[in-house]
Amino acid sequence: MLELENLWKEFKEAGSQAAKDKLLVEYSHLVKYTTQRLAINLPPSVDRDDLYSAGILGLIKAVDTFEPERGFKFETYAGHKIRGAILDELRALDWVPRSVRQKARDLQRTFTRMENALGRAPYDDEVCDELGVSMEEYEQILAEVTPATVVSLDETMSDAFSDAKDIRMIDQVEDPDSMNPLKEMGTDEVKGILKEAIVGLPESERVVVALYHYEELTLKEIGVVLNLTESRVSQIHSKAMMKLRARLLQKFMEDEG
Repeated sequence: MLELENLWKEFKEAGSQAAKDKLLVEYSHLVKYTTQRLAINLPPSVDRDDLYSAGILGLIKAVDTFEPERGFKFETYAGHKIRGAILDELRALDWVPRSVRQKARDLQRTFTRMENALGRAPYDDEVCDELGVSMEEYEQILAEVTPATVVSLDETMSDAFSDAKDIRMIDQVEDPDSMNPLKEMGTDEVKGILKEAIVGLPESERVVVALYHYEELTLKEIGVVLNLTESRVSQIHSKAMMKLRARLLQKFMEDEG
């Protein structure tokens, strides 16, 4: 601990490149962890090395801009920078097929419309009736759109210097013509809405959200805990995220009205 403090002092006060290099080595495990977590549902065509390289750039930026005197944990601050750099790289790659993005947008609009009409998150059978599909077909749709919902939901809404494990939310299933409630609402309000919405989720979805976003387990690890396949956990997670985003949109429209 004292050695780390001395390295930060050498780098920040004396501009020591050697100290900076040692800090990067010390915290490189954060890049590996974040890359593995974000890459869990990516297709083989996405080069993990490219994501790792982007994460390293995020770590370098974090080391350069971190202010130890503010008393915050570097790991938390760096996590945001690393995650953001990797997500920027994924957006630049545009790895999700256009057809999948369109299905994700259509399904998100369905969830939002039903949330507005019902005043609560819709049940699976209600969504099936609305879409005119069987439960099997609905689950297939969820499986197809999973890659378009998981990665970006790892982004965190809290302040970059927050030391709390806040819910990471919604950006990947994005309609460029739609409003973005996260930009319009305050952080505290968003967090309050999400807490209320999470309580209203079915138990399976609530547990998956808690294990993934609070306990930071991977989807594979959650599958082991719940005795479910990884693909099934992905489906449950996708449903939960779309419901939470629909709740945010509903609340935003209520406030606007």
